[in-house]
Amino acid sequence: MIILRSAIFNVVFFTATFLFTLTAALAGLVLPNHVMSVVNAWARFLLRAARLICGIRLEVTGLENIPPGAALIAPRHQSAFDTFVWFTLVPRCAYVLKQELLRIPVFGPLLQTAGMIPIDREAGAGAIRTLLRQADTAVRHQRQIVIFPEGTRSEPGQPRALQPGVAALASRTGLPVIPVATDSGLCWGRRAFRKRPGTIRIVIAPPIPPTADRPALMRVLQAGIGALDQPVASESARLHQPVDNSVG
Repeated sequence: MIILRSAIFNVVFFTATFLFTLTAALAGLVLPNHVMSVVNAWARFLLRAARLICGIRLEVTGLENIPPGAALIAPRHQSAFDTFVWFTLVPRCAYVLKQELLRIPVFGPLLQTAGMIPIDREAGAGAIRTLLRQADTAVRHQRQIVIFPEGTRSEPGQPRALQPGVAALASRTGLPVIPVATDSGLCWGRRAFRKRPGTIRIVIAPPIPPTADRPALMRVLQAGIGALDQPVASESARLHQPVDNSVG
């Protein structure tokens, strides 16, 4: 049943993404200021589809820790789920994303129109400079910048080293950094076809003041995004235990 539901959801996911992309592209030609409204509607649709088809629910705590206006949101990244859920949680978020996505026809230019922030992960220090310039624009427009501090997806309970981009952003913008823990990888694994029913948790920690020195910021950030690591590790082990089908 999980395989069937996952197959149906994947068809819905890609079909909806295609249709919403075309709609947003047309909106960008006529009403460019309304592109984010279409993007947010796409994300809300996917969230409902995940719940209705796969039995995946969302539980968010600490949403009050995100201030109005510009902010730096730093979530752990375990799943494709993380790449759209923030469109449903904050009104005008701008994801920091890999530059390769801009090469996708129609979808790539749409990301730029929507004000997303591409970064070339192979460009080293040049990537940081480009990131900071584009972040300045997002901050001027009071966008909430979503940056995955580990730089890529990680497995549940297996954190990666933090990348320097988030600390550079905090220093440049003077904005507090908001750590976010999640266990999305338990229901929606990295590059996994199967979508397991369950509740994805998102825990938003209090902001780290921009006045914190870099080592302190990174320590508190690592602790914040790892808030669910122990429960995640235990739950992951439980989910992957072999099932005893013996009788008697």
